[in-house]
Amino acid sequence: MKRIGILLIAAAVICQAFSQEKALGAQEEKNANKRLGMLETLEGSNTRYEKPSQDYDNDYDILYRHQDYDEKTRSRRAKNFRGHWSGFEFGFNNYTYLRSMDLPDDISYMSLITSKSNSFNFNISQLNMGITRRLGFVTGIGLNCNNYRFEGSNNITVGPGKVIAELIPESGSAVKRSKFSTLYLNVPVLLELQIPAGYSRSLNIAAGVIGGIKLNATTKIVFENKETVKANGDFNLNLFRGGFTARVGYENFMLYGTYYATPWFRELKGPNGRNPEPFEIGLAFTFNN
Repeated sequence: MKRIGILLIAAAVICQAFSQEKALGAQEEKNANKRLGMLETLEGSNTRYEKPSQDYDNDYDILYRHQDYDEKTRSRRAKNFRGHWSGFEFGFNNYTYLRSMDLPDDISYMSLITSKSNSFNFNISQLNMGITRRLGFVTGIGLNCNNYRFEGSNNITVGPGKVIAELIPESGSAVKRSKFSTLYLNVPVLLELQIPAGYSRSLNIAAGVIGGIKLNATTKIVFENKETVKANGDFNLNLFRGGFTARVGYENFMLYGTYYATPWFRELKGPNGRNPEPFEIGLAFTFNN
C-alpha cells in the first residue's frame, strides 16, 4: 500500500510539471505573436495583425520580418502619391526689367494693362514619382497661352536692324484694344509636399523649375470701327525659355506663380535691344490624377 501511494504522488508531480511547461510554452508563443501583430503602421492610429507563418527563435527574427514589411509598406505608399499639376489655370501676366516693373522710357510702349493681360493654361498630362505617400516629384505637359494687353494705342513689330520696335497703326479709326500673344508647350519638374488637413484632406505645397518651347506668337489690333489687324511671326522670341514656379493650395484648388528667368527675346533683339522678363500669377484647378 505504501508503495502504491508513493507511485501515485510521483505521477501527480510529473503531470503537474508537464502541464506547467506546456503552459509556459503557449504563453511565450502568444507573447511573440503579440510583439509582431501589435506593431503600428505609419498611417496613423490603425493597426495591422500578422500571424507568423513559422516559428521564430528570438526577437531578431521578428525585427527582420518587421523591417521587410516596413519596406514593402513604404514602397506601396510611394506608389500611391498623387501630385497636383494636370488641370486648368487662369492668371494675369506682366514682366519686369532689371527686377523692376517700371520700364525705361525708351520701351514705355511695352507697358501693359495687367488686369486685362491674361494667361490661360491647360495642363494636359501628369507623371507622379513618389518618395513617400505625401512627398514626391511631379512632371507633365501643359499648354501655356499668354496675352499681353498694351496700355497705349500701339503694338510691336520687328523694326530696322531686326529689333523689336513700336508699331503705330495707320488707320482713320481709333484703337479699341491691342495685344501680343504667345503659345508655349511647358514641362515642369516640381517637388510637392502634402500636409494632412482633416480627414483625407491635405494642404499642398509645390515648387520647382519649368521649361517651355515656343509654338506660336501673334499680334492683334482691334479698332473702334471693328476692323481687326492680325500678324503671326517670330518676333525675335527665343525658341526655349525656362524659369521657376511654385504653388500652394487646399486639395484641388491652388494659387500659382511662375517667373521666367531666361532671356525672352534673342540677345539684343528685344524692345530697343532690351530683354523684359515675363511672369504670371493665378488660380489653378487640378485633377490630382
